[in-house]
Amino acid sequence: MTGAAATDAELTFDVEGMTCASCAMRIERILGRQEGVASATVNFAGAEARVSAVADVDPEQLQQAVQKIGYDLHLVVEEEPRESVAERYSAEERVQWRNFWGSAALTVPLVLLAMLGPMDATWSRVAQLVLATPVVWWFGRQFHRVALKRLRLGSANMDTLISLGTAAAYLYSVWALFSGGDLFFETAGVITTLIILGRAFEARAKGRASKAVTKLLELGAKDAQLLRDGREETVPVDRVAVGDMVVVRPGEKIPTDGVIEEGRSSLDESMLTGESAPVDKGPGDEVYGATLNQQGRLVVRATRVGRETALAQIVRLVEEAQASKAPIQKLADRVSGVFVPIVIGISLVTFAVWMVAGGDVNQAMSAAVAVLIIACPCALGLATPTAIMVGSGRGAELGVLFKNAEVFERSRAVDVVVFDKTGTLTSGVMTLTDFDTDADPDRFLYLVGSAEAASEHPVGRAVALGAEQRDVELGPVAHFEAVAGHGVAGAVDGVEVTVGKPKLVADRGLHIPTRFLDRMEEYEHQGKTAFLAGWAGEVRGTLAVADTVRDTAADAVAALQAMGVRTAMVTGDNSRTAEAIATQVGIGQVVAEVLPGDKVGEIRKLQDQTLKVAFVGDGINDAPALTQADLGMAVGTGTDVAIEAGDVVLMSGNPTLATTALHLARRTFRTIRENLFWAFGYNVAAIPLAALGLLNPAIAAAAMALSSVSVVTNSLRLRRYRP
Repeated sequence: MTGAAATDAELTFDVEGMTCASCAMRIERILGRQEGVASATVNFAGAEARVSAVADVDPEQLQQAVQKIGYDLHLVVEEEPRESVAERYSAEERVQWRNFWGSAALTVPLVLLAMLGPMDATWSRVAQLVLATPVVWWFGRQFHRVALKRLRLGSANMDTLISLGTAAAYLYSVWALFSGGDLFFETAGVITTLIILGRAFEARAKGRASKAVTKLLELGAKDAQLLRDGREETVPVDRVAVGDMVVVRPGEKIPTDGVIEEGRSSLDESMLTGESAPVDKGPGDEVYGATLNQQGRLVVRATRVGRETALAQIVRLVEEAQASKAPIQKLADRVSGVFVPIVIGISLVTFAVWMVAGGDVNQAMSAAVAVLIIACPCALGLATPTAIMVGSGRGAELGVLFKNAEVFERSRAVDVVVFDKTGTLTSGVMTLTDFDTDADPDRFLYLVGSAEAASEHPVGRAVALGAEQRDVELGPVAHFEAVAGHGVAGAVDGVEVTVGKPKLVADRGLHIPTRFLDRMEEYEHQGKTAFLAGWAGEVRGTLAVADTVRDTAADAVAALQAMGVRTAMVTGDNSRTAEAIATQVGIGQVVAEVLPGDKVGEIRKLQDQTLKVAFVGDGINDAPALTQADLGMAVGTGTDVAIEAGDVVLMSGNPTLATTALHLARRTFRTIRENLFWAFGYNVAAIPLAALGLLNPAIAAAAMALSSVSVVTNSLRLRRYRP
């Protein structure tokens, strides 16, 4: 594809030709040096490169730069179909299995001849040459081809070590065939066969690790029933446009995000929220693509299609998290980048030392080849990205979206989790429970309800709905003003109405009778949110709304405390109500009557005590606090899964998801550390053994292949994670 990318563009490429972490690091370094590129990240496990451009960048320029070092980039175009990572690894696995069976068919008789055949018989020695040649140079050509390409470019990678080891064993054996020395044909053949087997298992494991995104994409409906002029027409889901009417029958998936125009039903939204309980929906309610209609016939008006749907946003967030790098991976990348030339040097020194010390060329060759084979750094490159791929994918299945890889590392340091109250620990659905007034009750509810009807705050909606439920028809409001954290004001039928906290009504010059303050206190002692309302210079009454505590809130708090994490609550509600809620859920530290903008200050106070703070709150109202926290957990819905603030999106208001997010992130980071420990420890322990001649090259090949597979398999254990 030609043409320049837009300023501040994000370009995504599929990468072809990578075989180890040092390849990824080299591509990353080259891309980062290109003019106009702000940053570049290459994911070895995902075979993907992401480039952030601060100026116009021609994708072809980047492709050519990478081709010069022996790799290929293929620009990903959103509108075009793209082969998934899982599909690519599946294709690679099929190729590697074909190579393995072909190689094994020749290697088995080769080993039998070398071990059991007549050692000095010319026909046996020639037969070993005949059997080993196609194994090393045909089935093992993938290693030599890449190694030669690296050699022409003056670099080396994991394939260089494999190619050097097998080629050295083979070529020495050819020389020994004519000079009468010992043969290593079976060593070259066994090494090649075992490493191909390892590649096959590795491709299978990496494919399984990358299936999270594929599974998410498969959740969506393939077809939709469009309703046009009273007739239904079946079309592919990608032909549905915003505004189209779609019919969804019981048992069918909602094809795209929309609003119900006709019908009522219960929907299974577990793919979106992780909640298994069905949700009742009716006219005017929003529905989301890929959720399942369980009962009645629905007519849905499409509001978001394609990449704008909730499912598409979830997939995008998971892909971005999987493509990002955790800080701990930088160490592995640096080691992998210098590892190959160091190993080649160690191998040459090993050969020289054995020759000087004993003059046994067979032993020297065996030790040198074992060093080359055992030291391949592939496991280092897979240690971090495979764990992130599996952990973030499992999180998406549970309703937790990790937005970047740093989350996994930061999660282990969290000391305290701070909850917002409304919509997090409580359901966020306020209802008008009480009111007391010295005016006509219907007029009081008319004026107050009309003023609050213009508000988007849950308390305002509760008052307006409460008035309507009491058969009060509301009127229009003029000059509406919402004072954040305090209340609202507006003109209803020419009457200037103020509704809110005592400070707001006092600042507006309204006199507050003592009995209304006493009634407020009474409501607050009952755990309700109370406020005043008045006009014409006088407070005319007090109202109370209540929010129910979520059934799982106490369990979530208890689980965090069992993990050794402190809990706290910050809310704009009054102290009495906040304390009542905190007591119900088991939180001891409460900061109440805090304005949305002041929550940042409360987070900072905790951080000043050298505490690492996670904050759980609404992604819109609490954006500053989410950003300030060391770990921000934004409570999302299908309409705002791509919340910018925060590091984690919780796909439902269930507070146990905060516990799940923290626990899964810690488990993922622990898996990363386990992978790196075994990958580092394997090389540290194995290289000296190989250099001392204590490791047969064939055993070294099996161990090298096993190390990569074991790292990926360890990561795959995260797929079985249960909250």
